[in-house]
Amino acid sequence: QVQVVQSGGTSVQPGWSLRLDCTTYGFTFLDHSMRWFRRRPGKELELVASIEPFTGNTTYADFARGRFTISRDDSKDTVFLWMDRVAPEDTAMYYCNARGVTGRGDYWGQGTQVTVSS
Repeated sequence: QVQVVQSGGTSVQPGWSLRLDCTTYGFTFLDHSMRWFRRRPGKELELVASIEPFTGNTTYADFARGRFTISRDDSKDTVFLWMDRVAPEDTAMYYCNARGVTGRGDYWGQGTQVTVSS
């Protein structure tokens, strides 16, 4: 059974750091690009960062570059999003996504809320 399980969302103050985790089950992790998306209140879903299997190549949205880091642990079928120097505008529901490199498979996590406020 395919599962994409997220953890790590919380409420923090501006400038703090946190990490989001996403562990997958039921499919071949190495066959999938892993991505983090977010939806801010009243806004569209937007890509935060992605990481490819084998090469580890990463891409970042402009707002994430330099503050957020995506990484993956293929031995644990887990992807991470390290968030540094968070700001109130980072407040959002964050979603983990696994997308098959061959175009097959598109799996989503349940979402985790990150709230940044003083």
